[in-house]
Amino acid sequence: MDGLSRRDVLEWAMAESVPVRCPACRREHLFAAPSYPCVCGAPVTPPLDRLADPAPVTHRTWDEDWVTVPCDTCGRADQWPHPELGCPCGAMLRIPVRGARRPLRAEITPGTGVPADLEPDPEPETAPPPPGTAGTAPAPATPGSPLIPDHVPLPHTTPPPRPVFQPVTIRTARDAVTAAALYLRWLGYRDIRRADQRPPSGIGLTARGILAQVDPTVRPASLRDVECLWLTAMSESTGCVYFSLAGYAEGARRRADALGIPLFVLDLTGTPQPVNTHADELVATGA
Repeated sequence: MDGLSRRDVLEWAMAESVPVRCPACRREHLFAAPSYPCVCGAPVTPPLDRLADPAPVTHRTWDEDWVTVPCDTCGRADQWPHPELGCPCGAMLRIPVRGARRPLRAEITPGTGVPADLEPDPEPETAPPPPGTAGTAPAPATPGSPLIPDHVPLPHTTPPPRPVFQPVTIRTARDAVTAAALYLRWLGYRDIRRADQRPPSGIGLTARGILAQVDPTVRPASLRDVECLWLTAMSESTGCVYFSLAGYAEGARRRADALGIPLFVLDLTGTPQPVNTHADELVATGA
């Protein structure tokens, strides 16, 4: 294999990497796709296509930056960042993924983020009541009755359990956006995409019922940043949340508390840490 030493070939085989040649400078690299945590806890790794050539990234769109990959363990299909490689010559290469597709927005079931053809079958209808019992309503079950013991809370008072959040290590600004998107999905938000309106700083993400701003810079978020997020969310009649890599100025925290905006700090492990009580409440209740 031209341009690769014996040691490189051995490392490639052990790490399940693929050789990638930059079309700009013809330099060869070994690339291994990163793994991301499925909601079931299993790692999901986009399958790389060894036969297709990488494509230079000249401009970015949300649909091209993400790819739908099914989990080998539970079969759930989710959108993950499309594997990319930065060459020292300055070119950014998008690595082809085998057997994966980007679903059209019409194919995505609203509120789930899962393609319609992968949605589970609907629950079967319950059998009709026996003859002579139609119109007879069962007595409502109350705490203390044989159907509901006193020590078991009513079903609607118990929030559905969430699996432990699996973070993604933050090395780049794109990793910070990915970590925030995964966290929003873990909280229960679906159909996460890039916001149509670009915020004054950082990247905007939107989902049903929430507008998020992700600031991956080394500058603490300012009072103006928080107010602009709140005004944009108000104009769209939705809630909002802020993720910052460098924290918040004191004035920004006070204004967020007054406006009811949850604030999170992204640590380098990729786990958002709540900063105020509004963020604690969002973590406790979810979407």
